[in-house]
Amino acid sequence: MSQTVLLAEDDRAIRHALERALSLEGYEVTAVADGVEALAHAHRLRPDVLVLDVMMPGIDGLQVCRVLRAEGDRTPILMLTALVETADRIAGLDAGADDYVVKPFDVEEVFARLRALLRRTSPVTTGGGQGGAVADSGREPQISDRQVEAAGLRMDLQARRAWRGGRELELTRTEFELLELLARNAGIVLDHSTIYDRIWGYDFGPGSKNLAVYVGYLRRKLDEPGAPQLIHTVRGVGYVLRED
Repeated sequence: MSQTVLLAEDDRAIRHALERALSLEGYEVTAVADGVEALAHAHRLRPDVLVLDVMMPGIDGLQVCRVLRAEGDRTPILMLTALVETADRIAGLDAGADDYVVKPFDVEEVFARLRALLRRTSPVTTGGGQGGAVADSGREPQISDRQVEAAGLRMDLQARRAWRGGRELELTRTEFELLELLARNAGIVLDHSTIYDRIWGYDFGPGSKNLAVYVGYLRRKLDEPGAPQLIHTVRGVGYVLRED
C-alpha cells in the first residue's frame, strides 16, 4: 500500500510541482493551500507523514504542528521553510516538527528526508545487513499502534508517556523517540548509524558524541538501585535494550 502524504503549501507552483513529484515517487498525496485545511485533513485522513510550509496565511505551519502535537498526534512532520536563521529552525523543531528543508530545495532531498522520517516509525528489520543483530531478547516486545511494552517498560505513544514499572519517566522529545526505537527493537543490537538515521535523519559521523550523550541521559532516568540496567553498550557496534 502506498504511504500517504498530506502536503500544505500556499504557493500554487510549489504545491503542484511537489505534489506531482511525490506522486511519481509512489506516494498517495493530498495537497492543500493553508493551515486550516491541513488540520481538517490531518484529523480526517490520518496520513503517514505531513509536509508543511512554515509561512502560510491564517494558521501557519508552526501552529498546525503545535495543535497536532498538543492533541497527541505523533505523525512525522517535515517543515518547508524559506527562513534560514538558526533560531527559525529551532522554532520549528520546538513546535514539534521532526525535520525541515530550506527553500529553494532539491526534490531528492525532500524524498530522502521523508524516507528517514518514515523509517523512524517502523521496527528495524533484522539480518541481511539492515543495521540490527539479534541478542538474547527474552520476552518479545508487545507493540500496537498506541503502546510498546518491553523489558519492564511501558510506553503510551499517543500521550508520549513512559513508565518503568510503576514509575513514570520524565523524558524530552528526543529521549522519548530514542527509547521508543530501542523498545520496539528490544533484544536487537542497533548500530550507531541506524540509530542516528532513525532519530536525527543523518549520521553525525564516528567522532560525534551526540548519541552517547542521549544514551547517558536515558540511563540516568531509567536506572534504579537494585534493578537491572536496561540499555547496554555493545562496544564497537551500538546499543541494545534488554533486561539482564
